[in-house]
Amino acid sequence: MAVPESTLTGLETGSHERGALWGRRLFLGLLLVVVLAGAAGLLGVRSATASASGNGYDLDVTYATVARAGIDVPWQVVVANPDGFDREVTIAVTGDYFEIYETQGFTPEPSTSVRDASTLYLTFDAPDGNVFTVDYDAYIQPCQVGRDAIVSVVDADLAPLVSVDITTHLLP
Repeated sequence: MAVPESTLTGLETGSHERGALWGRRLFLGLLLVVVLAGAAGLLGVRSATASASGNGYDLDVTYATVARAGIDVPWQVVVANPDGFDREVTIAVTGDYFEIYETQGFTPEPSTSVRDASTLYLTFDAPDGNVFTVDYDAYIQPCQVGRDAIVSVVDADLAPLVSVDITTHLLP
């Protein structure tokens, strides 16, 4: 019996096996990119503050610009008026914006809330002083898409006094 010159004779890689090898390499490369993006904090919550001034009011809205399902996100409105407030402060928010959230509620709780076809109106008792802050304790629900909203301070006739636009994008 003749001894082969190499133990690798007959074990050459076929073209279908080379395709599978490159497929595995591509998958592992994509997995590495996702892991590195997560480690760098690129897949977590990103927040921003939108600000506007008008009619004697300053409005700051801190919100999540990018988020994922199941993660707590910031949502806070700060309204300042150097002359203080009348009996109440009413915040108007595009009605469907809050559908992306699972919530524990507003702090402080609104004294009344009313929603028409497009807008949610939250009325709060006026604070002592010239700054009013409301927080929304929430996290993103699963299987949602992002939302745009307009957040406004409105007068007694529900006319906007000052407004900001916000957008929350959701990642899978």
